Amino acid sequence: QLQFVESGGGLVQPGGSLRLSCAASGFTSNYYATGWFRQAPGKEREGVSAIRSSDGSAFYTNSVKGRFTISRDSAKNTVYLQMNNLKPEDTAVYYCAAVRGFGLRSGVLAMTTANDYWGQGTQVTVSL
Repeated sequence: QLQFVESGGGLVQPGGSLRLSCAASGFTSNYYATGWFRQAPGKEREGVSAIRSSDGSAFYTNSVKGRFTISRDSAKNTVYLQMNNLKPEDTAVYYCAAVRGFGLRSGVLAMTTANDYWGQGTQVTVSL
């Protein structure tokens, strides 16, 4: 099954930026989409952004729209998440995964993963 290695997290002040990378072990184009998820302490994992394999269309949950940008480098089987104007509420461990379907409901991005694999994730901490 497709596996991912996330990197690029760190400690940043509010208003700062980070660029996360998600390197896949194979072709992400074999799946409907690649998604970024995050899980904050004591909270459930939530969908952040998705990039559709067929056409590269990007989708975002409302809380990050206008601040985060998802992109891909198909030649490198890598998906990126550029995060600008970071807020303390963005603090979480960020994961990526192969996605077999997603939908936007009241601005919330709900994604169904293609398998049960989760990598180590990368920690993002936004704090003074």
